[in-house]
Amino acid sequence: CTKSPGTSGREGQGPMSNDIVELIGIYDADSTLIGELSYWIGARLGRRHCSLCDLTHGLFTKKSEWTECSRNLAVPFRTYHRNDSPADVLDAAAGIYPVVLARTPDGLSVVLEPSAIEAFEAAYKRERSWLY
Repeated sequence: CTKSPGTSGREGQGPMSNDIVELIGIYDADSTLIGELSYWIGARLGRRHCSLCDLTHGLFTKKSEWTECSRNLAVPFRTYHRNDSPADVLDAAAGIYPVVLARTPDGLSVVLEPSAIEAFEAAYKRERSWLY
């Protein structure tokens, strides 16, 4: 997740890209202690999976690569859990998790559904294996 010096890193992404004021990710997990613990154990046992969680977090903390990537985006990228998302965000997600939404002056729209996040995660892992 890098950008060229002097650019926003979002050029050439179509006419809507200039209208995006915020990106929002919703994890397929709850933020309560029980929710976090349940997800963590389920993920280790292969019973739970959230590709957005895998992109942004390591075993216990946020990944440094994600922190750097999100700093380089042209717009803020906020993340929520299913149970702590604002009402308008939940309405736009329509029960689809994980999901990435874009906020524009016209409202919220889905930009990445679970399968697209999963494909992005797989491509990211392949790229990292070549780099390290």
